[in-house]
Amino acid sequence: MQDTLLIELLTEELPPKSLAKLGQSFREQMQKSLAEAGFIAAENAGQWFATPRRLALQFTDCLATQPDRVIEKKGPAVASGLGADGKPTKALEGFMRSAGVVFEQLEKLNDGKSEYFGARIAKSGEALDALLAGFVEAALKKLPVAKIMRWGAGEAQFVRPVHGLMLLHGARIVAGQVLGLDSRNITRGHRFMSSGDIVMAHADDYVTTLAKQGKVVAGYDERRAMIRAQLDTLAAGRQWLPDEALLDEVTALVEFPVVYEAGFEAEFLAVPQECLILTMKANQKYFPLFKDGKLTNRFLVVSNMQVADPRHIIGGNERVVRPRLADARFFFNQDRKTPLASRVAKLNSIVYHNKLGSVGERVQRLAKLAVTIAGHLGADKAQAGRAALLAKADLVTDMVGEFPELQGIMGRYYAQHDQEPAAVADAIEGHYYPRGSGDTLPQGNIACAVALADKLDALTGFFGIGQIPTGDKDPFALRRAALGVLRILMEAPLPLDLAELIDAAAAGFAPGLLQGEFKAQLADFMFERLRNLLREAGHEQKLVDAVLALRPTRIDKVPAKLAAVKAFVALPEAAALAAANKRIVNILKKTAVAAGDVDVALLQETAEKALFARLTAITPAVRSFVANEDYADALKALAGLRTEVDAFFDGVMVMAEEPLTRANRLALLRQLSDLMNQVADISKLSS
Repeated sequence: MQDTLLIELLTEELPPKSLAKLGQSFREQMQKSLAEAGFIAAENAGQWFATPRRLALQFTDCLATQPDRVIEKKGPAVASGLGADGKPTKALEGFMRSAGVVFEQLEKLNDGKSEYFGARIAKSGEALDALLAGFVEAALKKLPVAKIMRWGAGEAQFVRPVHGLMLLHGARIVAGQVLGLDSRNITRGHRFMSSGDIVMAHADDYVTTLAKQGKVVAGYDERRAMIRAQLDTLAAGRQWLPDEALLDEVTALVEFPVVYEAGFEAEFLAVPQECLILTMKANQKYFPLFKDGKLTNRFLVVSNMQVADPRHIIGGNERVVRPRLADARFFFNQDRKTPLASRVAKLNSIVYHNKLGSVGERVQRLAKLAVTIAGHLGADKAQAGRAALLAKADLVTDMVGEFPELQGIMGRYYAQHDQEPAAVADAIEGHYYPRGSGDTLPQGNIACAVALADKLDALTGFFGIGQIPTGDKDPFALRRAALGVLRILMEAPLPLDLAELIDAAAAGFAPGLLQGEFKAQLADFMFERLRNLLREAGHEQKLVDAVLALRPTRIDKVPAKLAAVKAFVALPEAAALAAANKRIVNILKKTAVAAGDVDVALLQETAEKALFARLTAITPAVRSFVANEDYADALKALAGLRTEVDAFFDGVMVMAEEPLTRANRLALLRQLSDLMNQVADISKLSS
């Protein structure tokens, strides 16, 4: 008999930031177990529900008894299963005992690699009642839970104490015990608005019964949509903070969401809006309201209570947020009494890394490196050095001590208060950018110089002491730093050489501190990050491989080279030239002949003379195009070599027996290869 299966765990408040992940993972684990056991179809994905106090699943068309099955068990290989006398070995005897069969019931099977003994065992389908509780227990152990806890006098363990278990198949209670609790058909609704214990008459009634009797919106996505709709309605011409992570978190904090509007005194708006936003968002889970992009003194509260008169809820939230805002105002006023420049000395007492010194020592390195980079960019070196020196000073302010997320942002406000140049103040905040994928870049050459200095100092320093990211471990966020450097160089764009930047960054450390081949390791790391970045941007893999094969250190030129190679691939001559180039590369790899000039007197065949003449004719134009960064025109000019290249390989024996002739032809191929591969390694385009 098929019917809907309902599973619910009634818990204490679950961790809000991981609630959705718990619900999804629970569904995945149970779907896999039920499908493998034959209770549901493989394509039956089921439905998950998650509220602060429950995890639940629903699977339609679930069988009460699994189908009869034939289980195939694999035994030892035939060669090792029988002794010299033809009798079963101890290994085969052990397999027969475990499978519950005799020798005559065994079959010789072949998996394509070897022949082995196997047993096919007919097994009658088991009832759902016999297996479901075990499936649930196993699924709960596989949930992505960082820490588990015990409660009461029992041995049960879960992320939070569990106080109720409901296992229903249609209207029938599925007998079973999970985490020391017996299943029943009773659940509970909202902590305050429910009518009491709720008897679930049928598994299909779960959502509607909980909503009507329990005042609980069981569906996570449904609650999220309700909150979003109410935020939109109450905003009424204003804009609420579009923070998806906050929306997820409040969805996981309420079972019946109701949004109310509240406010605070307008005098608090004198504090930087980033401080107020973070105070309301991080501490209180409020959604600040904006008007024309500016913060107002109104905010939206997502409550778990629906009441006729919400004045007490609104007033309570206003009373709670007021001291938080007062603290932010106090920190802001106190911090401004001490100039940023006076705080720099305190950075010497903060350890950056035990091998790389203090934060104070680091900002001295940053200042020197930023000055160097600014010089290459033609920017104000004094302002770049000043910005780098002050870049970390806000770390020792009260505001950043309370809200580390505001580092850089508060530095800019305090620098403006200290009447630092605008470019210096902007660079103090901008040097942290980009903070992640898709984030904005620092604006202006001074901010870019400080941002590059900050990231390159971290990369060279940690690579130099052997702290290289491995697998998914990257405690110092070096992958993010590398992507930041690459994006700034490529997207700003900046005419800087990556290898020279790494050298300049390394020069800032004490002699002998950085060890090993860290520069080569860092370069490899950067190019691998660049490869991933370009692929994620939608560039074809073979085009990326062709351009990066030459290890271009002018990252700002990479997009133009990719565009040129893409245009080249579309030419009718591209495939033949790529194949020829691959052939040339393979020939040159196998020879140890030193590079040299082509001797015209040694050219014998018509085809090699024609190729040399054509090569000589277009070389100045190609080199000029490359020098002027007209990469597409350079490759288009090279496409004109196809006829001569094809004729050369059709009619000329490169590896001639006569040594001078062979060396001359190899020199011609090397010259051709050097010219063809100035923009990208064309051989990588050969399929």
